[in-house]
Amino acid sequence: MSDPTAPVLTACFIAALGIFCLGAVVRLLTHSALVDESAVIDSAARPASKIPGEFYNRIDLLGIGLIFLIFSGLIIGAVHTPQKTELVLDPIAIATSIGFQFMLAGVAILLVYRRIHPIDWLGLRWPQWPWIFVIAPCTVFVMWMVFGALQFGGYMRWIESLGVESTQDTVKLLQTSKDPLLLGLMAFAAVIAAPLCEEIVFRGYLYPAARRFAGPWVAGVFTALVFASAHASLAALLPLFIFGLVLVFVYEKTGSLWAPVAIHLCFNGATVVVQLAARWLDLPLDPSL
Repeated sequence: MSDPTAPVLTACFIAALGIFCLGAVVRLLTHSALVDESAVIDSAARPASKIPGEFYNRIDLLGIGLIFLIFSGLIIGAVHTPQKTELVLDPIAIATSIGFQFMLAGVAILLVYRRIHPIDWLGLRWPQWPWIFVIAPCTVFVMWMVFGALQFGGYMRWIESLGVESTQDTVKLLQTSKDPLLLGLMAFAAVIAAPLCEEIVFRGYLYPAARRFAGPWVAGVFTALVFASAHASLAALLPLFIFGLVLVFVYEKTGSLWAPVAIHLCFNGATVVVQLAARWLDLPLDPSL
C-alpha cells in the first residue's frame, strides 16, 4: 500500500481552509457586516473572552491567509517530494528550522504591531501565573492518558498498516543520534523554540484572528487542524489535532499565552527526557512514542 501521507495532509489543509471560509461566511450572513477597517462585527459576534480581539479587522484576513499559505505550501510541497530513505536532519537543518520558527513568530508580532502592546495582546500580565505549575503538568498527564488510549485502541497499529512511518523524524533522531551538537539543537528546538514560537503564531495570532471572523468553535478547529498538519506527520495528525484543541481551550480559559506555552514546553520537554532516558538507561520503550 502506498503511503497516504501526502493526500491526507493536503486534504487536511483544504478542509481547514474550507471550514474557516464556511464559518466566516455563515457568521457574516448571520451578524452585522463589517462597516469599516476598525469596526466590530456586532455585540453578538463578540462572546465574552479573556483574549483581546477588538483590534482585529479585514487586514487580518490577509494575515490569516499568509500564515496558512506558508504552512500549507511548505508541507504540501515537502510531502509530495519523493521520500529519502535516510534521516536527513543535521545541525544546519535544525538551526535553519529554529530560525524559521522565530521568523514566523516575528511575522505574527508584526501583524499586530502598533495596534496593541504585545504584553496586552498575549496576556502576559497574568496575575494567576503560578497556576502554570499546576495546569501544565496536569494537562500533559491528561494528554498522555488520551494518547495512551489511542495506542491501546490500536491507532498506531492501524497507522502502520497503511504503510506509514509511526515514528517522527525528530523522535527518531533523539533515539539514534550520537552527535551532542545535534541532540542539543534538537532539545532547544523542541523545548524552547517550538513552544514559544508556535504558540505565538497559532494561539497568539491565528486563533484570535480567525475567531474574530468565524467564531471560537470554527477558529479552534481551523487552528488545531493547521497546527497538526504543519507537523507533516500522518501518525501524529490526530494526537496533535487533539493537543491543538486543548491548547486553544486553555488559552481561552486563562487569557494568557503563558499557559499554552508552559503546557507545550512541558509536553515536549517530557518527550525529550523520556526518549533520552530510555536510550541512555537502555529502558524498553515503544519506538512509536
